[in-house]
Amino acid sequence: MSFKAILKTVWFLALLFVMLYVGMNNLEPINFNFPLAGTTAKNSLHASAALIFFGVFAIGVFAGMALHTGGGGRKKAGKD
Repeated sequence: MSFKAILKTVWFLALLFVMLYVGMNNLEPINFNFPLAGTTAKNSLHASAALIFFGVFAIGVFAGMALHTGGGGRKKAGKD
């Protein structure tokens, strides 16, 4: 296992710890408004802060995964 993979794993676990810590300390319900999304323009989303934080974090993880994996197009074959 490379050092880079270990470093990425430690960084991801640290982010998960921060998410857990924020979720444990923000149990009060909040109103979440995000007018650009369209669904919360008229009626705000009313849920616990931890649940909304987890949703935003999950969307960020999936967006990062999509950007990291990417399509890449065709790869060129090596010379014979």
